[in-house]
Amino acid sequence: MSATGGSAGRSSRSRSSQPQSQGDSTPLPSINERLAFLRPSRELLEYYRKKIADFDEEHEDLVKRLERYKETYDEQHKLQWEVRQREEEIAELQKALSDLQVYLFQEREHVLRLYSENDRLKIRLLFCKGQLDPETHVMEMTILEQVEALQAQIEEQTRLSKEQLQALLEDRRIHMEEAQVQHQRDQDKIKTLTDKLNKTQNLLYKSTRDFLQLKSDVRASEKAWMVEKENLLRKIGKDSDQLISREAEREKKQRDTKKMLQADREAGKPHSRDVKILQEELMQEQQLSNMYREQCITLESELARICEERDVGRELFKARSEKMGKRLKLVTQRYEALEKRRNMEVEGFKNDIKQLRQKLKDVEKQLFK
Repeated sequence: MSATGGSAGRSSRSRSSQPQSQGDSTPLPSINERLAFLRPSRELLEYYRKKIADFDEEHEDLVKRLERYKETYDEQHKLQWEVRQREEEIAELQKALSDLQVYLFQEREHVLRLYSENDRLKIRLLFCKGQLDPETHVMEMTILEQVEALQAQIEEQTRLSKEQLQALLEDRRIHMEEAQVQHQRDQDKIKTLTDKLNKTQNLLYKSTRDFLQLKSDVRASEKAWMVEKENLLRKIGKDSDQLISREAEREKKQRDTKKMLQADREAGKPHSRDVKILQEELMQEQQLSNMYREQCITLESELARICEERDVGRELFKARSEKMGKRLKLVTQRYEALEKRRNMEVEGFKNDIKQLRQKLKDVEKQLFK
């Protein structure tokens, strides 16, 4: 027994001296490697719990704001559609008013022509009945010739006015057709841009919702990782306490065994059977100690793997967040460009309508002159 104890002591001293020589030759680990194997404190776990709770509140707030934004642009789209409907109704009413004015002008011309025809018939009727004075027959004939000449001039002026009116009406018809075509083209363009704007807004909404969902999933996985880490730390602490207590019991039993062996050796009494039993118990305790040591090493390796997965997940989440942020920024820029383009085209459409209305007023003024 003393020989085995001496050989074990020499082997333990040789093993203890070997790591010292290796530690002298190998460099010390870095600070990050040291921090990676440190156990997180309860304050750090509480800090992460509070941080995850804050993240959950922020996620709920962002989801509510996103829903309010969706309701706002839906209402805006509805109002824009109603404005387009009102503009079309206004254009139709303006066209009807213009047609009514043309019809009124034609009726006035017809009434004036009837008045002129009536006056001419009255003069002929008076001349035929002989109500005119015979002495002034020559003068009346002269007056009649002048009247006929004036009537011929009036008819010529009327014919020219009619031709001018027909030309103006034809010009008006052409302008109205062009305005109608331009209006339809603008309406189609506005509808296309509005559809693109709506699709862009929906894409922005879906992208933001996916981004928030991804962020929430990462936080949920981080929360689950924290719970698992806490359980592992609790288990490691419990196993470490059990290992320490078993090591203490084993050392105590070894000391008691050595004392008993020494007492038996001094007394000269053979207790080979008891020594054998104690040796078997000692071997079992050593096996249990090695088993618990391997379990601790396995748990530490599992903890290191979880830390590494946490770091990889954090980097992946960071990369996805940056990618989603860039995508969100690009969609926002496209939406702003489409909104600006739509506003400019609507402004140009309004200016065209204003110019056409001014031209229509000028034509009406020329007609009434």
